[in-house]
Amino acid sequence: QVQLEESGGGLVQAGGSLRLSCAASGRGISDYDMGWFRQAPGNEREFVTLISRSGITTKYADSVKGRFTISRDTAKNTVYLQMNRLQVEDTAVYYCAADAHNSRARASSAYEYWGQGTQVTVSS
Repeated sequence: QVQLEESGGGLVQAGGSLRLSCAASGRGISDYDMGWFRQAPGNEREFVTLISRSGITTKYADSVKGRFTISRDTAKNTVYLQMNRLQVEDTAVYYCAADAHNSRARASSAYEYWGQGTQVTVSS
C-alpha cells in the first residue's frame, strides 16, 4: 500500500500562490489515480482535482478550474498542486489521496489512501 505526506501549506494573501506537494512512499504514484481534496471548518470534504494513473487525464472542480493545476513527477514519486490567484474561499485543509481502482472519481469514498493534510489559509 502507499503512504502519502502533504507539504507546502501556509498563509498567503488573496491573489497569491502556493504549491502543495504530496510525497508518496511504499508504492509508485503511477499505480493510482491521485486526487486532491479540501475541507473547510464545518464543511464536508470536497473534490479539488485528480490526475489519472497514466498521467493523461486530469479533472478539476469548477471552483478551481483555471487557477489550480495538478501535476506529477514519477521520478520523485510526488504529486503537486499549483494554486494561483488564491481566494479567501480556498482556505481549508488540503488532502492528497490515492485510488487503486482507476475510477477517476470525484467522490472521496473512492479513495483508499489519504495523507494527514496541510493547512492553507488565504487572508483578505
